[in-house]
Amino acid sequence: MCSRYQLTSDFKDLPDLLKRSLPKNLEANYSKQNLIKPDAPVLVLKNEGKAMTSIMLWGFISEWANDPFSTSRPRPRPFNARAETVKEKKLFRNSWRHKRCLLPANGFFEKKHLIRRKDSRDFWLGGIWSKWMSQEGSELESCCVLTTTPNKLIRPLHNRMPVIIPYGLEEEWIEPVKSTTELQSLDSLLMEWDPDDWISEPINQKFSTQLTFFE
Repeated sequence: MCSRYQLTSDFKDLPDLLKRSLPKNLEANYSKQNLIKPDAPVLVLKNEGKAMTSIMLWGFISEWANDPFSTSRPRPRPFNARAETVKEKKLFRNSWRHKRCLLPANGFFEKKHLIRRKDSRDFWLGGIWSKWMSQEGSELESCCVLTTTPNKLIRPLHNRMPVIIPYGLEEEWIEPVKSTTELQSLDSLLMEWDPDDWISEPINQKFSTQLTFFE
């Protein structure tokens, strides 16, 4: 599972791909985030003809939803999707084929532990996204993080972990037009990743109280 993560890089240190095509005023309004939760606006790298950065809601909304924010008939907005079933599940399969995305992070949380790279560099959470349009024509982009079976670092903490996309494969991952064979080539990226360059750190009690929801 991935229900909490952080992005603590200075803007100048964010991956260059994120800064190629930015939403208006993003650089001026950017701030570090020590704790990012579901339903929050998040920074996302996508491809709609070219690599570009977008602000999306973390919580997947299907394109065919009538009113995703109805209080009388609330609909779930998944913040995670299982890598094993994303290709077949009706809610996610179109996004898997055409709308894969990346969420930059410096760490994610599991059971009162922060998991991060040993060198403290940022990394990419693999995800999918969707574009919902209201009857009035307003648009809302949303996303969720893919999860996979845990490696030896995460296994003592949880039975799921986020999919991590390695450096250098970003544009291959977000490319929207792929044949069946090209999509199959992404399967290896959905497997458990090598934990050798990663570390799990216990967090202090004061901060851990903010992590209880969805844990």
